[in-house]
Amino acid sequence: MTTLVAQLAMLRQVLLVRYLGASIIALGCDFACFLVLLELGLIPASASALAYALGIAVHWFVSSRKVFVGSVASHGPARTRQKTLFAGSALVGLAVTTGVVAAASSLGLDPRLAKLAAVGASFTVTWLLRDSVVFRKTPAPQ
Repeated sequence: MTTLVAQLAMLRQVLLVRYLGASIIALGCDFACFLVLLELGLIPASASALAYALGIAVHWFVSSRKVFVGSVASHGPARTRQKTLFAGSALVGLAVTTGVVAAASSLGLDPRLAKLAAVGASFTVTWLLRDSVVFRKTPAPQ
């Protein structure tokens, strides 16, 4: 039993590392878009929300193909449910990100630094939701 627990712990670490990689890719798209939108004159909170939305799409693409491969529903209602849950987890992350950027900006802090501060909180919340809810493996029927 201890060996199984150790193997599960190792698998979770590998999964977390892959999730971190997917998050870095999505964050790169998110942050680049955020900077462009700021340059175009959008207010920081709106720029943050729009950029995060692009990051969500990129994250689904990478996560469903490279991170949670064995847990992705193949098609039909199960796949639609999973995408809906993924989008819901992203909306939670969006609320965290947008709230931090809006609050920090209203205090006069640099919105770019506020966006960086929001990354850690959003990462943690979405990882927990995606690992335990969205891509949770259901045991095979016995």
